[in-house]
Amino acid sequence: MIAAGQQRRKFLHRFCGLGITIAPMIFLQGKSRAQQDRPMTNPDGKAADESAPFPPGSRKAALEENEKDIKKKVEKLFQLATELKDEVDKTDSAKVLSVAMVKKAEEIEKLAKDIKSRAKG
Repeated sequence: MIAAGQQRRKFLHRFCGLGITIAPMIFLQGKSRAQQDRPMTNPDGKAADESAPFPPGSRKAALEENEKDIKKKVEKLFQLATELKDEVDKTDSAKVLSVAMVKKAEEIEKLAKDIKSRAKG
């Protein structure tokens, strides 16, 4: 029979591994979307950028800024996931589950969701 502490440890190990695995995929997905940025046409034949309320150059600048922001957040996500993994390896979570580890896991989850929403646009 597996003790509750061992189940927590397994969960945290898997969560860290998942975060480290997903972070690059989210980053690459956002990057590929930015590269696919091409003008779409409206039913009236005008380019989407022409009918937009903002200048065409500002859209590209906004996308570039978004890409930079995503890169920073992915780096932060990777750093947090690595720190959490190290913390899990150091502690004996079979006896005690650190509140700091849970908070770090929640922070990782929040950051991953933010990256995902930014990558979607």
